Amino acid sequence: MLKRMIWPILFGLVGCAILLRLGAWQVARLEWKETLLAGIEARIADAPEALPEVPDAERDQFQPVALSGTILEGEITILASLRNAGPVFRIIRAFETEAGRRILIDMGFVRETERRTARPGNVAADLVGNLYWPDEIDGFTPEPDLAAGIWFARDIPAMAEALDTDPVLVVLREAPQTDLGVTPFPVDTSAIPNDHLSYAVTWFLLAAVWLGMTLFLLWRISKRTN
Repeated sequence: MLKRMIWPILFGLVGCAILLRLGAWQVARLEWKETLLAGIEARIADAPEALPEVPDAERDQFQPVALSGTILEGEITILASLRNAGPVFRIIRAFETEAGRRILIDMGFVRETERRTARPGNVAADLVGNLYWPDEIDGFTPEPDLAAGIWFARDIPAMAEALDTDPVLVVLREAPQTDLGVTPFPVDTSAIPNDHLSYAVTWFLLAAVWLGMTLFLLWRISKRTN
């Protein structure tokens, strides 16, 4: 009987070891991701600095900046989704700094019923926000519906061309002093996936199932032998 059980035992032990190792790896990845997210959150909330001369997507991602200048006329509206609010529209405006640089400003969001509401332009403002290079474009992203005035993602080069600015986006974390009827939609870490806990639980449950099936097989072998 022992000879008939050797291979099922080895197969069961090796399978359980692999699944447990995968679960432990996901736990380690969870700790790493939580540390990473905490660092990003701290960077987002840092004291704002001046806009870098040449912003870099890797070095300056989430960098808080303070700006003084003018919110210009004209805007891009981007269909988005806000938890507990449903569909909303991001408002992207051009901003000219006191030094004459023109950049993109993500002002925040308006409700669907307010998308066509006229908002003032050429407004002097002191702004605080975060540099951000969103990853929202893939092969399934629709082209902007220019006839309806609706975009479906923050495509920085395309938006910069449409509003005649540098390809630099600052997402406001505070509303400007002048009420423009737009609610800030600040940068946070909610778009960064962190599914490692669910993956770890899945691997550990599979290990338990594998062990249970192995024990059941060994029981069946012992019954047939007897």
